[in-house]
Amino acid sequence: MSFSSTAKEEMIRLPLERDCCIVSELSALTQTSGSLGFLGGGRFTVTYQVESAALARRIFRMLKEGLSLSPKLHVVEHSRLGGRKTCVLTVEEGDARHLLEVLDMMEIGADGSSTLKRTVPRPQLNRQCCRKAYLRGAFLGAGSMTNPEKNYHLEWIAVDEILAQTLDRVLDRTEIHPHTQVRRGQTVVYLKSAQQIVDVLAMMGAPQAVMDMENVRIMRQLRGQANRAANCDMHNTEKTLNASEEQLQAITRIQEKQGLDSLPPALRQIAKLRLEHVDASLEELGQKLNPAIGKSGVNHRMRRLIALAETLED
Repeated sequence: MSFSSTAKEEMIRLPLERDCCIVSELSALTQTSGSLGFLGGGRFTVTYQVESAALARRIFRMLKEGLSLSPKLHVVEHSRLGGRKTCVLTVEEGDARHLLEVLDMMEIGADGSSTLKRTVPRPQLNRQCCRKAYLRGAFLGAGSMTNPEKNYHLEWIAVDEILAQTLDRVLDRTEIHPHTQVRRGQTVVYLKSAQQIVDVLAMMGAPQAVMDMENVRIMRQLRGQANRAANCDMHNTEKTLNASEEQLQAITRIQEKQGLDSLPPALRQIAKLRLEHVDASLEELGQKLNPAIGKSGVNHRMRRLIALAETLED
């Protein structure tokens, strides 16, 4: 199961919350997974189509337990799509009027007449709990995220501009500023910041997904630090080898031109040590002297030898 599916399963298992939160979550699910059916004569049905049986059960519970409606559930198998199944929830005429009224899509008059105000829900998002529920419903209906081991990316595919604007407004209220782009004619609202994705997962009610992602972040940081350390060690080793090669060439030139015995004792001593210990660092060479000297002292003597070799070459 993908990381995205695991996070959704965790959200689906959440207990139902307040009535206001149920309405907010249903508003998002209606926008992403619902459709309005016109029967004529002012009669309507509302249908939800989802591929996840677990999500279908959650929507069923919200409609039945939260709004006291009686939706009908059936499964459609698509033979042309390799036998893939779709769960279909239908809210029929009488209950549909009540549902549309709750979602602020329909106005019921005193005489029982109904007027359709809008074709998409108008969620009430003044409370923080309702904003969290709305984000969760939108993610369950039209969201996904990449495995954080590969990349940090969480997105909602907005079926219409209203959904994109609402998501943007809700996220802005929590100091999270999403990006948007048009992909194959659809607006995509997405996050690329690991910290923002963690914050949104926590808001939507997926603490285990948050913990799993934090573990991945830590491992990625450790791998990055290890790689940087390895690259640094490689660079330092290469730098040391290059310096050692330059020193050996200088000492060899001096030896050929005038012999090492012509050097002052301090330079002669370090020159012979370098010839004996080709791979040793400057610090290691300094410790082999008697008395021992530090890295800077050895480096100073090496620079004098290199300068002398350049003079002899000229």
